[in-house]
Amino acid sequence: MINILRRAIVILLLAYVGLVTWFWWNQENIIFRGEPLPAAHDFRLPKDVEELSIPVAEGTLSALNLRLPRPRGVVFFLHGNGGNLDSWFSNHDFYRQANLDLFMIDYRGYGKSGGKVADEAQFLADVRAAWAVLAARYPETPRIIHGRSLGSGPAAILAAEVQPALTVLVSPYCSLGELASTAYPFLPGFVVRYPFDGCSAAGSIRGPLLLLHGDADTLIPPAHSALIKARAPNAEVVILPGAGHDDVHLADTYGPTLRARLDRVGCGAGSALACR
Repeated sequence: MINILRRAIVILLLAYVGLVTWFWWNQENIIFRGEPLPAAHDFRLPKDVEELSIPVAEGTLSALNLRLPRPRGVVFFLHGNGGNLDSWFSNHDFYRQANLDLFMIDYRGYGKSGGKVADEAQFLADVRAAWAVLAARYPETPRIIHGRSLGSGPAAILAAEVQPALTVLVSPYCSLGELASTAYPFLPGFVVRYPFDGCSAAGSIRGPLLLLHGDADTLIPPAHSALIKARAPNAEVVILPGAGHDDVHLADTYGPTLRARLDRVGCGAGSALACR
């Protein structure tokens, strides 16, 4: 009986170690689900959208930049874990109507971006490289950082470093470690190699911080926005009734809420723009 029990324990331990090992080596496939595009792909966008390649270590990132004649700001958008610029940049008209330029990148392995994501440090270095290109293009223009879902963690980390005029996090997580501990409570924390700890970064964001979250989001529950708010008391949290994760932007109050906050960027004392 004792031998049977010992064997059962050994089998369970081996299975657990195997599961942890599998997660360690396969989390890129779990987290990053981009869709590649051929190099010759035509985005078929208006003439005021520029396509560019951003040099990064051992590769290039594909980027699109909406450039208006006299924008009152520019949005640096870090998208979610699926798709590519072909689908994500379809929101450019929203920013055009707000008279804001839009700058968006594809992560490695997404769209026309080459290579693959290897670790968190590389991913964040890529984001910083893209931001440097934006900063050089817009030295005097108010800058906004907007991160959605997967992009919310890196967006918060970058915002804490560069202090933009406004930070917008849509369907954000506290950290991927925190999210994984809920979804996979049996996994040890050290297994998550891409923590993207937005909670820790949020407390260092000095400017306006807007969090938008659907109350029906089951992938990243709205409790994560509450965790970020606890670290960043200046954050404004807006819970969108009936909105889930993938459809959060379709909520009736999403567009008006975001637009109202964007309209306050670049206005105020010394500006020709009137605040709404």
